[in-house]
Formats: sequence, C-alpha cells, structure tokens
Amino acid sequence: MDKKDQDTAISTDNLGRVIFLSTVAAIGGFLFGFDSGVINGTVNALQLAFDSDAVGTGFNVASMLLGCAVGAFFAGTLSDKFGRKPVLLSTAIGFLISAYGSGAATSSEIFVAARILGGLALGASSIIVPAYISEIAPPKIRGALTTLMQLMIVIGLFVAFLSNYAIAGSAGGASETFWGGSQAWQWMFWVEMFPAAIFFTGLLMIPESPRYLVAAGKIDAARDVLTSLSDVNDANAKIEDIQSTLEKGHKPRLSDIISKKTGRIHPIIWVGIGITTLQQFTGINVVFYYGATLWQAAGFTEENALLQNVISGSVNVIFTFVAIALVDKVGRKPLLSIGALGQAVMLGSLALIFGTAQVSAGGDLILDEQMGLYALLSANAYIAFFAFTWGPIMWVMLGEMFPNQFRGAALAVCGLIHWTSNFTITMTFPILLASIGLGLSYGIYAGFGVLAFFFVRSFVKETKGRTLEDMSRDVE
Repeated sequence: MDKKDQDTAISTDNLGRVIFLSTVAAIGGFLFGFDSGVINGTVNALQLAFDSDAVGTGFNVASMLLGCAVGAFFAGTLSDKFGRKPVLLSTAIGFLISAYGSGAATSSEIFVAARILGGLALGASSIIVPAYISEIAPPKIRGALTTLMQLMIVIGLFVAFLSNYAIAGSAGGASETFWGGSQAWQWMFWVEMFPAAIFFTGLLMIPESPRYLVAAGKIDAARDVLTSLSDVNDANAKIEDIQSTLEKGHKPRLSDIISKKTGRIHPIIWVGIGITTLQQFTGINVVFYYGATLWQAAGFTEENALLQNVISGSVNVIFTFVAIALVDKVGRKPLLSIGALGQAVMLGSLALIFGTAQVSAGGDLILDEQMGLYALLSANAYIAFFAFTWGPIMWVMLGEMFPNQFRGAALAVCGLIHWTSNFTITMTFPILLASIGLGLSYGIYAGFGVLAFFFVRSFVKETKGRTLEDMSRDVE
C-alpha cells in the first residue's frame, strides 16, 4: 500500500473514532480557554479581596503563566519518556485542584499558588493536546482536527465569559455574595471543576499515541492502536514509515534539538519559537485577560464591559469555525500572512482611537458614542482575524512541523518560550496602561503584527497535506 492509499484508508476507516479521540483530547483546550478567560471578570474583585496594587494585580493575573511556562517545558520531555496519555491525565487532576484552590484562596499567596498549579496543567495540555491529535490524525484532515484545540479554547473562553457575566449579574457584582455565602468571583473559579472532571473521565477511554509507542519500542501496542484507526496492513506500513524517521536504539530526548551535523539548534526550532512569540506579541491575551478592565478604561460600566467580553467570545468561536473550513484547503502559511496584516490594521485603528480620545480628570478615556462603536468594531474585527489565523494555526503548526525524533523536545522549548512571552505581555500591560496609555500600547502591538507578516513570508514553510514522516525527513 503506497502513502496515498494509506492516507485514504486512515481518512475513511474508523474516521468516527479518530474524531472521538481528537475531541476528548481537545477538552484540554476547553480547560485552557476557560482557565485563561475566567480571570477576566475577577480582576477588580481580586484587587479588592487581596488589597493589591497595580503590580500585585498584574502578578495575580499573570502568575498562572509562570506555571504554564514550566508545565509546557517539562511536559514535552515527560511525554517522550512516559507517554502523551499519562501527562494529559495529570493535567486534568491539576485543573481540578487549581479550580478549587483559586476560589477558596484567602490571600494573594494562596491564590497565586493555586493559579501556578493550574498553569502547570494548562501549559502541559497546550502542547500535548495538539501533538496527540497530530499523531493520530490523517494528513488530509489533520489541520481541521488539530484546529479542534483552538475551537475548544475559544469555546472555553466564551463559556468563562458567559459564566462570569451570569454569576456577576445574579450576585450584583463580582465582589458581592453569591451561593453559600461565598463571593461571586470564587464561584467563577469553582465552575471549572465540572469540565475538569469530564476531561479526566474521557482521557481514561483513549489510547496512547501510536508514534510515541513506536519511539518507545512498544510495536505491538502501536499496531493495536493503528489498527483501530485503519487496518492491519496499513498499520504495519505506518509503523515502518515511523521507524524510518527515528534513530535506531535512540529514544527521543531534549538534546535531539541540536543537529549532529552542525552542532547547532535545528533551524526549524527557531521558526517555531518565532511563531509562538509573535502570536503573543500581537497582544491577543491583553484583550482576553484584561477585557473587562480595558473596556471600563474606555468608559464602559462593569456590566457592559462583561457583556462585551461575551460578544468578543462569540466572534472568536464563529471565526474559529472559519479556520476549520479553510486550514486544509487554503493552507497554513497564507492564513498566517492574512492574519498578521489584518491584526496589525485593526490594532492600529484601536491605537488611533484610544490615542486621540479625551481623558477625564480621573484618568479615564472619554469616547463619544460613534468612537465607542468604532472601537468595538475594531476590537472584534481584530479578534476575528486572530480566530481564523494565528489562534488555531499556531497550534496546528506546532503539532505537525517538528520531526518525530524530537517533536516532544521541540514542543518543550517552544512551549516555554510561548508562555514566557504570554507572561511578559500580561505582566507589562497594566504598567503600559498606567504609563503610556491605551493608544501607544496598542500601537506597539500593531508593530509586531507587521513584523509577523514578514517573518511568515521569509521563514515559514507550508505543511498542508503532508505526512509527519515526510516532514521529518526534511529536517534530517
């Protein structure tokens, strides 16, 4: 059976099982999104609860990202050593404990500890989920299936925004008393325990990644998994193909990212680092983590600011479906190029609107009804561009662009850089907001959008429709 026939077999036989396994793994993306978005509606309440200043508040929000960086780094190498499934199971447990601890925290120190634990789980799932899906998916629909990760992220964000809005609305504010005598912001975190429990249960039903099993020398187990996805003949051929991209007698490890020919880090690693960094430096998480604070600074009430988050979350979900429809037809590189320019233009519009707005005596922006509408449209157009390009495509690229021999190691490095970049942006935004204002802050992010366009044009290679083994040979 040639490669074309193999791809056809995998894409038709037991396709429902492939989709089921991908969906279960992608629940980790839902928790990723919920955990990232839930903080949005609690920022001011946390400041009051823990009596934090601007820097302390920024750290309360960004502390999770420290855990994300560590979790992402070690998850890659741990998944190469113990497997993708055990690491994912540990993330589900981490999400459960963190959700409870964040809501039960009585001080900034306890809250930060709980958020860092959640960050470890989030960082690990952020790189293992797309890797797992890429390793079980057929090439023809691998992009769409891996985009499930981003779809679940944005659905998780949307549900968090909607949950925050509903809880705060029922209680009369995030700092007000809700059920059981606890404050609304506490229940905003506790809601996450329900999907975390579903994730853990679902993971018990999925098999290990066949590519990990081959790399670990567990050929019979790999054959069983591949047979459940296609047939025995195809499974044997696929095992031989995977083995041809691995070094005999050498299990994957972190040092494999260094080329034995040149003694330097493989160039593909630098491309991955560039993609992960630029996705963050175009400012997307400023909108999601500080959305309520942002719109209140622009003159909206807390209730309307939280409602705007729900609207933005809806836009994010809708345009992620656009990405699913386009990623395997248009390709990864064209979408990244379009998104970079689109985001830059929209951020530039926001920079102009906020930069030319009047400021009240209390330091708040004053936007008239027309300019407020333009700001809303620009912000949601920016989210739309991100949602069908850089949001999902980054995860697709990370899951498929690296060779079998050092995929876990490459994801460890890129995951560390991604979450460190996320932390940097999240931690510095309150400082930028207080020092140079929204206008110049968004101008900086717009500049990174332009830089992202030229980076993609110069260094990113198309991966649409290619097998992981073909791409592995390109790097050898």
